[in-house]
Amino acid sequence: MAYLEVKSASKSFGKKRVLEGLSLEVERGECVVVFGPSGCGKTTLLRLIAGVLEPDQGEVWIDGKSVMGVAPEARGVAMAFQNFALYPHMDAFENIASPLRARKLPEDEVKQRVHEIAGLLRIDHVLDHLPRQLSNGQKQRTSLARSLVHGPSVLMLDDPLRNVDAKIRYEMRLELPRVFRKFHSTVLYVTQDYKEALALGNRIGVLMDGRFEQVDSPVGIYRNPKNQRVASLFGDPPINLFPIRPERGSDGVVHAQIGGQRLALGTRSAELAGRECILGVRPEDVAFDFEPAPGGIPVELEAVTPFNVRTVTLLKAGDDTEILASRPEDNILATARGHRRGWARIDFDRALFFDAASGIRL
Repeated sequence: MAYLEVKSASKSFGKKRVLEGLSLEVERGECVVVFGPSGCGKTTLLRLIAGVLEPDQGEVWIDGKSVMGVAPEARGVAMAFQNFALYPHMDAFENIASPLRARKLPEDEVKQRVHEIAGLLRIDHVLDHLPRQLSNGQKQRTSLARSLVHGPSVLMLDDPLRNVDAKIRYEMRLELPRVFRKFHSTVLYVTQDYKEALALGNRIGVLMDGRFEQVDSPVGIYRNPKNQRVASLFGDPPINLFPIRPERGSDGVVHAQIGGQRLALGTRSAELAGRECILGVRPEDVAFDFEPAPGGIPVELEAVTPFNVRTVTLLKAGDDTEILASRPEDNILATARGHRRGWARIDFDRALFFDAASGIRL
């Protein structure tokens, strides 16, 4: 049995249905990231689990027991928020200590726990600072420390890195898994940042329109998306999408028109002949060269954009189809500037095919 279970939960506010029969299981010690666009119900889900809201239908179970009707403070659940929610009149020490004082723990134990978690999160040098004296990164660490200090059974983080700068976000993506392991935390982490989802989640639940479109490992979400909507949410630069109608030639090989060229789609496309499809190709699965190559699409190099350790190239085929390609930045062909002629080759063994009408992966 999973440690945290949400069973067929629905929630409406007036006539607006926010969650619709949503179910989720989280194992003890697992970090599940709930990812989705603004307004899809992520925060509502956390509030149902915390007991701040009650579902219209469905149940929440923690450690094999239903917590319906159990007060929030008795559920053993902690939350950290994107706006930090620190007490402005308390220094960082007292903010972190507040859950322990509410439980009337001895002062020696309070000090020991606060200093331990502050050291782990590298804020022990600012414990005497008021929130207004802290940087946003220090505020976020203080908020997280307050959530962790009493050892909650379930830790829920509501987009906690949204209000910190890029450097702090990067550092926290590296630090948080270590912190979660240290405390053996069962974590539900909400974010709109797909990079955070891929970096932090043992599994990712893609929440859209009040339901989970897919719950899978990061690799499963990225490489085996259930549908076109999920595929389009992950990746920067985004996935290339080409409308195609595969046709079987007299030689038995399935071909399609892409960028004005008739290309063989490979053995995986054998059952797609005559069907309206969307071909999905990740930019890293597009090769680009200035020399002709078998199976290549003649293209014009339109733009080159350095992208961290990779370079993104915008290519345009003869029929004006635009193709994004991504490759290591030290590749001299990818970093060449100027409007030039070249050839793009698609790795069809790694391509994705979606039904044009439903968007379901084929």
